[in-house]
Amino acid sequence: MDHTVRHPQHVAIIMDGNGRWAHARGLPRSIGHRRGVEAVRQAVRTAGELGIDYLTLFAFSSENWRRPQEEVDELMGLLKHFIRRDLADLHKEGVRVRVIGARDNLSADIRSLLEEAENLTRANERQTLVVAFNYGARDEVARAVRRVATKFAAGEVPLEALTADYLDSHLDTAGIPDPDLIIRTSGELRLSNFLLWQAAYSEFVFLPCLWPDFDRKAFEEAIAQYASRERRYGGLSREIAS
Repeated sequence: MDHTVRHPQHVAIIMDGNGRWAHARGLPRSIGHRRGVEAVRQAVRTAGELGIDYLTLFAFSSENWRRPQEEVDELMGLLKHFIRRDLADLHKEGVRVRVIGARDNLSADIRSLLEEAENLTRANERQTLVVAFNYGARDEVARAVRRVATKFAAGEVPLEALTADYLDSHLDTAGIPDPDLIIRTSGELRLSNFLLWQAAYSEFVFLPCLWPDFDRKAFEEAIAQYASRERRYGGLSREIAS
């Protein structure tokens, strides 16, 4: 079977470098985060124009709470502003918003905004924007295991049914295809606890640009790198197989 895919269905992005972008210009980190939001808008628009069905953005990790409270407050404010400003346009463009990550420890106003975004856009089908917010991959897997274990303990599912596919259906990303391509900006070469389960066969592209500088050209460069590769899923390359 030829597994070569020229165009990714699902692209996930680790948006890294807002602070360094600001520091390099002698600006407060808050300015870097605000410019980062503009890059988010452009990335969503570009993904739609390129025909990418699913775009996942790592917006706020479960480890980001360790940052100074002033910066956390700034990020929460930017999330609120983005939803209030952009949600109507996303809905009009047929974008479905899906949020992954833990919600138990979020404030009521943030939870309400996330639910509003999901509920308003639930029936949209042109594109899905997955926002990883208060997200950590290990936490996601642990929460899924607890859900599965609860069902097993209650006798709702037999032991032999506890397969990888069954666990996958209990993850935050249930119903969403695994990312074909994961992009990270800023030159860092790590996943940082992002989609560890789902990234099993993803292609990775690490770009040197900082997130506020991520534009259509950078997005297309990453897609071009992806398109040049052969995805084998553990099999042989076409040349060797032939």
